[in-house]
Amino acid sequence: MAQVELDGRVAVVTGAGGGLGRSHALSLAARGAKVVVNDLGGSRDGSGAGSEMADAVVAEGVAGGGEAVANYD
Repeated sequence: MAQVELDGRVAVVTGAGGGLGRSHALSLAARGAKVVVNDLGGSRDGSGAGSEMADAVVAEGVAGGGEAVANYD
């Protein structure tokens, strides 16, 4: 299956700090989308918050040639 190029598109990926969300965010960025990496950064039980997870995905996406920004809401 051919991949669709996403130049000029914006994607908001929730839960993008880890797991499938991270994979989707990085894939979208690699294909040309501008990605909003949304992740509260809390633990699985919903407690806590932090920016480290989303920031790490943004850094990885940008290092791979994509455009990404973090959102912690």
